[in-house]
Amino acid sequence: MPQSLIRLHVHLVFSTKNRANVLCDSVRDALHRYMATVLRNEGCPATLINSVEDHVHVLFELSRTVSISQIVEEVKKSSSKWIKTQGAKFSEFAWQSGYGAFAVSVSNVSAVRIYIGDQREHHRNKSFQEEYRALLVRNGVTFDERYVWD
Repeated sequence: MPQSLIRLHVHLVFSTKNRANVLCDSVRDALHRYMATVLRNEGCPATLINSVEDHVHVLFELSRTVSISQIVEEVKKSSSKWIKTQGAKFSEFAWQSGYGAFAVSVSNVSAVRIYIGDQREHHRNKSFQEEYRALLVRNGVTFDERYVWD
């Protein structure tokens, strides 16, 4: 086959360093737009980005020319630099070292969009750690609790 064609949707999740509650309303929408721009510039258009105070969820289409680790590195590095320019209270901002990335079938994209869109409501009763553990289990990811958090 002469062409390389893909359609891979990825649900990406990562938190602020030590799950610090710093993603406040004053920067949230601009942060999402900034991340969407970074993704678009890398050929990985965002479908939806949403966050709460201590973590972010990103649903995007992976380009055929980059790896997930390359995209995550670029999104986290660029957005970290950007958020540090948003005021003194963000001067020490950092993302956690790790991340979770999960494949989403085309038939489940709308369900994941709803899930990501409902983050504020979802986290009224569930912490990031509880949510993340559940995502890992649901996606069959074996993990060691000692190495998941930083």
